[in-house]
Amino acid sequence: MYRSAHIDTFTRDNLPDESLWPELRFDLAALAYPERVNAADVLLKSGKPEDPAIIWTTGRWTYAELTATVNRIARVLTEDMGLVPGGRVLLRGRNTAIMYAAWYAIIKAGGVAVATMPLLRAPELVKICNKAEITIALCENALMDELSAAAKLTNQPLKAFGFGDEGAALEAHMASKADDFDAVDTAQDDVALLAFTSGTTGEPKACMHFHRDILAMADAYAANILAPRSTDVFTGSPPIAFTFGLGGLVVFPARFGAATALPAGPTPEALLDIIEHAGVTMLFTAPTAYRALMGKLKGRDISTLRRCVSAGESLPEATWQAWFECTGLKLMDGIGATEMIHIFIAATEGEIRPGATGKPVPGYTACVQDESGKILTPPATGRLAVRGPTGCRYMADARQQKYVQNGWNITGDTYYMSEDGYFTFVARSDDMIISSGYNIGGPEVESALLTHDAVAECAVIGVPDAARGQIVKAFIVLRRGVDESDELKEALQHHVKATIAPYKYPRAIEFIDELPKTQTGKLQRFKLKEAPRN
Repeated sequence: MYRSAHIDTFTRDNLPDESLWPELRFDLAALAYPERVNAADVLLKSGKPEDPAIIWTTGRWTYAELTATVNRIARVLTEDMGLVPGGRVLLRGRNTAIMYAAWYAIIKAGGVAVATMPLLRAPELVKICNKAEITIALCENALMDELSAAAKLTNQPLKAFGFGDEGAALEAHMASKADDFDAVDTAQDDVALLAFTSGTTGEPKACMHFHRDILAMADAYAANILAPRSTDVFTGSPPIAFTFGLGGLVVFPARFGAATALPAGPTPEALLDIIEHAGVTMLFTAPTAYRALMGKLKGRDISTLRRCVSAGESLPEATWQAWFECTGLKLMDGIGATEMIHIFIAATEGEIRPGATGKPVPGYTACVQDESGKILTPPATGRLAVRGPTGCRYMADARQQKYVQNGWNITGDTYYMSEDGYFTFVARSDDMIISSGYNIGGPEVESALLTHDAVAECAVIGVPDAARGQIVKAFIVLRRGVDESDELKEALQHHVKATIAPYKYPRAIEFIDELPKTQTGKLQRFKLKEAPRN
């Protein structure tokens, strides 16, 4: 490890022992970073000062304007809030220009950004603040109530400045600050962000990522799979607390001198509005959002789009086909993980194989393994294992030894690997259904159901059965105007039998109004398993 710039050494002190890290590889020339690098400084200098950096429906900032704002916030953090290099700053807000500037400012000042989902409640915020020993927070005024409630319960005093409204504390302090600030001379392996895993239950896991990791996700995935241009405009719905959103909406556009466009909200209508307003070329969202967008396209102009990236949840082939038929655009699937910071298996537009996730992103290697860690010879199905320039480092967490085994990151996914190296998602490893001795991947059944005209959304789980061990049960949200009936259940069962192997069909079907999901759009199958249902 290099000489740290951190005065507050909390994050470095709480890194897992290096013997527990995954094997890291920097095989690409683009990943040979200098010893001293500040990711925020590099990103802000990638764009031309006069070029647009952030666009929204009522305004825009150039890179020069963004940098000036970042510098003022960095001065507030260091001069008025007591931030020293290595200090953690909680960041709470929706995807707005000032939120993005605050993220840059924390990292440029040598701090550690701890972005949180906007909908988190006080008890969840307390856990994060206590685990990361946070004493400084920047919070959108509209979201301040829950943070204020959390501040009364944290183990350490929390100094919070609001932002986003006229007269807000952050903007008021910024008004008197100069617009220059020298980036802290951080080491490439100084911790720059703590990413708390989404959808966790119990004690949250904090994934520790370095300055070099922030750049690596752009120089591995984005550069080789998306091939961005400085004229591109990025948009999407995921919050930047979700590293899928951080990469696609903050890091990738800046790394290539492009712009990011901010929708007024996460709705399909807001996404379409900003696509039309800003001439968006790169779209990042989840499979469920693409399905929602298809019902809103009539009369809308999305002709500027050239890349549509799907992640955060497995992409059903039916959704891929429907989007392609509707728009002529090929959805670019990818699997990433908070522990890995971003996508590590994907395919370029010309190499997409519908239904498959793709191949390892340049810079990464992947395989499938059995439960003992033996690498399986393809074609084979097993636990997905990956390694590359980024990897899991949980902060002070015994679960590190479960995620990293024999130098590999074990993602918790079951994948099929073909002889020619394509990876196809089967199921989350803990979601595999074993019925009468057969292994059944819930997502495969979901994909089959989604090809039926009556199905809007669905989720498949295994439920206990005395005769078979488990049976396949489907929870189905019907399209508007379709009525529930026993006849429809039978028709859906026959449809699945005719689409995939008959033994995989759902022996139980329940119609529901809405599927449980995380704030990032991930399906929460565990809630379906826990809930008492008929």
